Amino acid sequence: MRIISGAWRGRPLDAPSGQATRPTSDRAREGLFSMLASRLGSFQDLAVADLFAGTGALGLEALSRGAAHCTFVEKDRAALDTLKRNLAKFGATGQADVRAQAVEQAPAPPRPFDLIMLDPPYGAGLAQPALDHVAPWLAPGGWLSVEVHGEALTVPAGLEQDTERRFGKATLLLFRRPAA
Repeated sequence: MRIISGAWRGRPLDAPSGQATRPTSDRAREGLFSMLASRLGSFQDLAVADLFAGTGALGLEALSRGAAHCTFVEKDRAALDTLKRNLAKFGATGQADVRAQAVEQAPAPPRPFDLIMLDPPYGAGLAQPALDHVAPWLAPGGWLSVEVHGEALTVPAGLEQDTERRFGKATLLLFRRPAA
């Protein structure tokens, strides 16, 4: 598992041992960031959230591409340790806020995010509750991605579904909050 593009392109990411953390595949991550790049144009100075962060691959990819800051939320201790190692290895601790808690219990941020990426564990029934919980955190004109496997999601009030794409087992959905 490596960073796909940007300042840290090609640099490897650490991953925790065992099966508790399922990182987004390189193919799905590349597809997601390709879709986002075509819609955003640039990641420069974005405020990003990587929720169910695991190794931090999604947030680190955004930071590598120029995002200003990323909030990482993860509750698994082994994943948190790996995430912190990855942040230190990339020199990104100053651009990160790591929250050791469940996404569905996380408090609202002080400022809305330009990009939120949700990658809940497959089959745990967390995608819809997490999506509903964090949808209000998205800035006008902002984008939200959700990775699921076989789960149908209802679009939260105030968001519009833009696209749905499959990458192997993963289905990526992009939502957008219309600009004010």
